[in-house]
Amino acid sequence: MNKYVSLDKRSKKAQREYHAKQRRTWGELNPVTRSVPSGKTYNRRKEKQRIGKEFRNGFEADLFFVKKYIFA
Repeated sequence: MNKYVSLDKRSKKAQREYHAKQRRTWGELNPVTRSVPSGKTYNRRKEKQRIGKEFRNGFEADLFFVKKYIFA
């Protein structure tokens, strides 16, 4: 029968083995905290995507320029 040896009296290698057995994985869960960006803040990427969509539709792009130069 093995005698119990306290953790602090074990060798460094034995302590590492013990702690390695105690650790678990997060599995499918990612522990990184995520924040949702505010919809009110200015986002250059979002603005570029919006303008790009307008340029894909030729008619709407013309209206964009007309609005910009007439009302500016």
